[in-house]
Amino acid sequence: MRSLLRTRSLGRTGLGTPETGSLVRDSSLVWLASGIVGVSFGAVSVAGGLPVWVPVLMSLVVYAGSAQFSAVGVLLAGGGPLAAAATGLLLNTRTAAFSLAVAETIGTGRATRFLGAHLVTDETVAFALAQPDPRRRRRAFWISGLGLFAVWNTGVLAGALAGRALGDTARYGLDAAFPAVLAALVVPTLRADAMLRRCALPGAALALAVTPAVPAGVPVLLALAGLFLYRRPAGAAA
Repeated sequence: MRSLLRTRSLGRTGLGTPETGSLVRDSSLVWLASGIVGVSFGAVSVAGGLPVWVPVLMSLVVYAGSAQFSAVGVLLAGGGPLAAAATGLLLNTRTAAFSLAVAETIGTGRATRFLGAHLVTDETVAFALAQPDPRRRRRAFWISGLGLFAVWNTGVLAGALAGRALGDTARYGLDAAFPAVLAALVVPTLRADAMLRRCALPGAALALAVTPAVPAGVPVLLALAGLFLYRRPAGAAA
């Protein structure tokens, strides 16, 4: 009887439900890609001469893949900590738009919003916004966000500890994992929403055009210019 009551209680809280299981299953692909890229980041940082604690602490506090890669690139190129921090801040400004998109999804309460803001990433936002209703969207955000944070930091630690043993991580094609997964998340939404396509395609074209001339991560930031083309349908609620 106690076991039955516990099962019913879990069902009411949403834990162990088929919906949660499907979200975990769908998120696992993103987590896998995150772990692979995290290993790459940790290994690149340590192989370049940084101590193990630098990529590990950065991943816990900053938690932004492209900004972390760019900041470490500045450090390894001889730039100072201030230049590295400025680079990371510039690239992370795009998350302001992401945060607005999922503000209602994250939930209310100061602590909830603080933690949720730290979990806002390209992948988590894309996965959440791809869900069909607000309740599932909120659950998807927290499941994907918490899992991604855990796997990313575990991967970074593993890569940092491996250090020079992995050699040149670029030869394994690890840098292709995240773009492939993000495309898989975004494409279905673009197919279903013509307005989003009108915003995304010019933004993507701009990002591709400037890629050869600007540092890594900046094209993603410039692609947000496509948002200026967004127009709320007439009669839609504000």
